[in-house]
Order: sequence, then C-alpha cells, then structure tokens
Amino acid sequence: MSARIPGFDYQRVRVADAVSLHVAVAGSGSPIVLLHGFPQTHLMWRHVAADLAADHTVICPDLRGYGDSDKPADTDGQTYSKRTMAADIVALAKTFGHNRFALAGHDRGALVAMRAGLDHPDTITHLAALDVVPTIDMWEVLHGLPAAVAFHLYLMAQPPGLPEQLIAGSPDTFFGHFLDIWTCDPEAIPADIRTAYLTASRNAVPSIVADYRASANIDVDHDSADRAAGSTLRMPVAVLQQDWGTLLQFDAKAIWQAWAPNLHHHTVTTGHFMAEESPTEIVGALRDLLAR
Repeated sequence: MSARIPGFDYQRVRVADAVSLHVAVAGSGSPIVLLHGFPQTHLMWRHVAADLAADHTVICPDLRGYGDSDKPADTDGQTYSKRTMAADIVALAKTFGHNRFALAGHDRGALVAMRAGLDHPDTITHLAALDVVPTIDMWEVLHGLPAAVAFHLYLMAQPPGLPEQLIAGSPDTFFGHFLDIWTCDPEAIPADIRTAYLTASRNAVPSIVADYRASANIDVDHDSADRAAGSTLRMPVAVLQQDWGTLLQFDAKAIWQAWAPNLHHHTVTTGHFMAEESPTEIVGALRDLLAR
C-alpha cells in the first residue's frame, strides 16, 4: 500500500474517459484542492493539508501521470497539456459536489492551477502558485549559464524516445538529484517519503516526460493565445517563490502581475519544497489568501 496522509480518506475518482485519479480527502467547510509538483505526489502536502482540514474540505489528488493516478499514453501531444490536466481537477471537484473551489499548486501543479484559473475563471475562487513561473515566461527568462539549473526542461522537451530511455536507465539517480539539490533542509523529506517519491516517479517515466514535453509545445500555444487576448487571472492570487529572479535576472513579481492583477507576491527563504520545509509559512499564506 502506498504511503498516506493520516486522517485522510482515499478514493479513485473517474475524471475523464479511461482516466481516474488517486485522491486523498478530509475535513469540511469551503473546499481547497492542493496539486503537487515534480518529482512528488500528493504526499508533499501532508503537513499543510492536515492543518487546513481543520476548517476546510481539503482534496489532494495525484495528477494524471503521477503517483497512483492513471497514466494514459500520450498519443496526440495533448494528453498531458495543462488544459487537459486542469479539466481533470475541475471534474474531480465536481464529483465531490464543488462547483467553485480554491486551488493551490506547487511546481507542475502550479502550472495546472494557473491553466484552471484561466480556463475556468468562474470555478476557481482563489489561486496560489508555489515556486514557478508561467510556462511561456519560463522559456523566455531561461538564458545564460544560470539556466543550466533547468537542464531537465530541455531534456524532456525532446521528441519521444531519447529522454524516456535516458531517464529510465537510472531513474532513482535522475529523480533523486532534484530531491537533493532543490532543498535547503534534507530532513524535510524523510526516508519513507523519499522512497515513495522515487518509487512513484520510477513507475511513471513516460507520463512525466509527456507532461514536461507538453510545456514545450501545446502549453506554450495556450499561454500565447491567452497573452494575445489579454486574458488574466480574475481571482485573488498568491505567489510564493524563491528568488530565482535575482539569479536569472528577471522581475518575477512583474511577470506574475501581468497575469494576475489581484496579486500578493512573496519571496521565501526556504528551498523549492517549501510546503515540506516550511509548512507553517505556507499554511499562513494560504489562509491569508482564502480570507481575501
């Protein structure tokens, strides 16, 4: 049995044809959905989710292609678009009776959350994005030697075949690399949780690559269309991120402000896995957002 968040009920929920998500649910009150990042599962929210469940309905899925959720083959380049993955989350919330809900995402989950906010503005009441830059802006700011930190984005953007084979050759080394270098506090991801992340990722190489490949193709097309149309996130938005702007010489707050007029932007001093390294800070930020 996979690791679980204590006190949460687990279900498999059908969200699309032949796609079901592995979901942890607890609490009561206004709903909030928490989306994980790479190379993780819903377990990254274990501390934050337990706190929020005291007065909110908290829904923590594994994204399609990750963890114990279904991993359909990418046959058309759109199976793992953030638009498709966002539709999964809207369908998931409706299954639990929520036509409107708050949404928080970390890393890859934040890109799904942003797409949900753009595609379903009347559904998402509040939006939080942890340690990410919108897809189209990400590609624009990655340049020079400091951008080598994002080598995996370029690797997994390659056509099908090469990245899957290279990563599958030593998956624990590949995924473990990011768990090691992206944290300021190694103890924040204990051995059992690390094992759960590595096992889940090892079993999902093709779908994880497809998720990243979509961000170099169809996701950019969707963001470009929204930028051209002047589309923005109409709900209150909170962004928490490390100071990548200084490293790569861009204004992270200005980038997000262009997408989110009602923005609260905060730079944190933790590592990338902030919900595990500094859960009290993240809970506070989410509660502040939900009060807006």
